[in-house]
Amino acid sequence: MSLVHWILILNLWILKATSLQAGSRVVLREIGHNIVGGSDPKDYAVELNATNFDAVLKDTPATYAIVEFFAHWCPACRNYKHHYENVAKLFNGPNAVHPGIVLMTRVDCALKINSKLCDKFSVSHYPMLFWGPPTKFSAGWSSNKAQSKLRVIDDGRTAERLLNWINKQIGSSYGLEDEKFENEHLSSNISDPGQIARAVYDVEEATAAAFDIILEHKMIKSETRAPLIKFLQLLVAHHPSSRCRKGSAKVLVNFDDLCPLDMWSSDKHDVDTSNMIGVLRNFHICGKDVPRGYWMFCRGSKNDTRGFSCGLWVLMHSLSVRIEDGESQTAFTSICDFIHNFFICQECRQHFYEMCSSVKSPFTKARDFALWLWSAHNEVNERLMKEEASLKTGDPKFPKIIWPPKQLCPSCHHSRGPKDKGGSQINWKRDEVFKFLISYYGNTLVSLYKEKGLLVGDGTTVILEDSSTNAVVVPVGAALAIALASCAFGALACYWRSQQKNRKYYHQLHSLKNI
Repeated sequence: MSLVHWILILNLWILKATSLQAGSRVVLREIGHNIVGGSDPKDYAVELNATNFDAVLKDTPATYAIVEFFAHWCPACRNYKHHYENVAKLFNGPNAVHPGIVLMTRVDCALKINSKLCDKFSVSHYPMLFWGPPTKFSAGWSSNKAQSKLRVIDDGRTAERLLNWINKQIGSSYGLEDEKFENEHLSSNISDPGQIARAVYDVEEATAAAFDIILEHKMIKSETRAPLIKFLQLLVAHHPSSRCRKGSAKVLVNFDDLCPLDMWSSDKHDVDTSNMIGVLRNFHICGKDVPRGYWMFCRGSKNDTRGFSCGLWVLMHSLSVRIEDGESQTAFTSICDFIHNFFICQECRQHFYEMCSSVKSPFTKARDFALWLWSAHNEVNERLMKEEASLKTGDPKFPKIIWPPKQLCPSCHHSRGPKDKGGSQINWKRDEVFKFLISYYGNTLVSLYKEKGLLVGDGTTVILEDSSTNAVVVPVGAALAIALASCAFGALACYWRSQQKNRKYYHQLHSLKNI
């Protein structure tokens, strides 16, 4: 055999030996992790670093946060991890027992990228835990600052002691064995109109989830392309979340390049579609840090109830109260076409399409469209109410109701009238219902974002001011909205197209970072 052959055989042998050693290390690591950390090796605490620290803590819907500063080489830190994770699984992740209360995170001070961040908190030992409101962490901490809003957790060396410390701070009685989620706001969802403010996070998550479903199921086709564009235009102009408006605009600006009209006429349309989906996934329609798995307002008492469907309804209602009269018919067709083409539940999609088809005259008033959507939602609730009662599939803590109940809007119901036995029996004050819709899905919904809702004229126009950017979004009719959007898209296009040459390099770099 030639020298070249011997060299090839030797290289193959070395590669095989290396693979076996690496594989053995992986197996041993998994076994060791299971022995130390219990039967569930999943990490629930959120890993933070200097690049995302402020953004994640700023955007979390949680009321409190814990940051653990540690070093990966520290034996005590490795031993403490399973204690910390046992508490984190109660509060973090899509299956959290008590979501939206405490965000548990960690920062590895042994990484050079985090050196200045750890110095900012005067980390003196490992592990070191800080507690406080999430927004207060950006300022850092020092032992000299008596007025600091952050506290060092001085008694959390085991999972039991850490959870006891948390319970004392917030007056709770959580236990490590808690499994079944009991929504702390079950009763107040009906009686307290302010609870809808928490749904701003659900609207973001529902938007991101809907976009993920569209990409995952490859639902962008030649016949669905136009309906998706129309819905994205609606989101850009009227989504209650500023980061979803910006993300939708980025998708829309690049849509023609990523999804041209002649894509499906090409012999390589399958390859083109896969490439398009891969690129679109990187846009993050509501931002990279959008909360996922929380379902604050829309969380059911069981994992398979409410959630996405509730968030989608809240999104549609919030859009309906933000449009002007001249946009009412466009908004109606955009929402109907979106549900018909992209909602994954076939029976639900068909029922909604039938309700849309029953509308014979175009909407000329925003008020009429908002009330139609409200009435359609009650029609769906009335139908599901009967089905869930017979099949026992409903959420026992959130039975379907005709909405809004008197607890939420006493003025929406006539004081005198036939006894309520269903939606058709209720004597509604439709003007009061419309005022309630604007207040509930307009002003109150965005209050957690510190956006101000202003009622103008007869109450049909909503002006939203995003305090984070001082930008004002003012719906002024379909034609002007399209013109303004086109200008914005053009400006964004100039920027994004200037990055085309670097895009390939960026994605390669991004892939390397994930290795």
